[in-house]
Amino acid sequence: MGSEIKAGGPMRVLVTGGSGLVGKAIEHVVQQEAGKLEGEEWIFLSSKDGDLVDVGQTRAVFEKHRPTHVIHLAAKVGGLFLHMKENLHFLIHNGPPHDSNFGYSHAKRMIDVQNRAYFQQYGHRYTAVIPTNVFGPYDNFNIENGHVLSALINKTYKAKKDGTPVIVCGSGAPRRQFIYSLDLGRLIIWALREYKEIDPIILSVGEEDEVSIKEAVEMIANALDFKGEIHFDTTLSDGQMRKTASNAKLRRYLPNFTYTPLKEAIKMTCDWFVANYDIART
Repeated sequence: MGSEIKAGGPMRVLVTGGSGLVGKAIEHVVQQEAGKLEGEEWIFLSSKDGDLVDVGQTRAVFEKHRPTHVIHLAAKVGGLFLHMKENLHFLIHNGPPHDSNFGYSHAKRMIDVQNRAYFQQYGHRYTAVIPTNVFGPYDNFNIENGHVLSALINKTYKAKKDGTPVIVCGSGAPRRQFIYSLDLGRLIIWALREYKEIDPIILSVGEEDEVSIKEAVEMIANALDFKGEIHFDTTLSDGQMRKTASNAKLRRYLPNFTYTPLKEAIKMTCDWFVANYDIART
């Protein structure tokens, strides 16, 4: 995320990955929650607007829109098992952490190095925001490749429809901090306007809000009114047992920010998925 705005000039924000989980959340906040200020222009790009791996196409996009600010969301993303299967592709597309996703993790770390180097050498002000596990409408709900909550929502929906048990990969014991995409969208817009540091900032619920995968799948079952059995396949990997992140820095800036309660956010995501099943990424 970066800015090149001249003092007093209008803000023109280019959002890459604008059709994805977080891009759609930001678009909702901008259009439905008065997140757009007077005189601002927001442009939401999808992969159809250009291949950002191609230098020529990327330059053409920037010359066309001439943004003053960029929220760069376009990336190769996925859940645990996609990370385990395609670590090399994550390293190439996104840039030793835990073995389950070392390619993705190294790439994310290098973003901070790159941002510091740009500031040191050119004075350009870019920063990285670091969310924990994001979920919400417009996510990839693919059972094999999706993020954990969204994949479990689809899996539970199908199990209810077919009258079969839900099979959860792993023991259900790993604990995660989940953040609702609309909450993240609000925080990213705040960071764009107010956060002036080059150092990255973690955008996350508190450590006390960490829940187990077992607790999360039970919330999903309740939201979808699933009455069947839930089985945990312990022959499959749990991945990292904990990835606890502190949001103390964020709280120093926004001590009163209110997160959507997890049960409520899961319910809204399940409702969206059921209502939009035909267009959801499955």
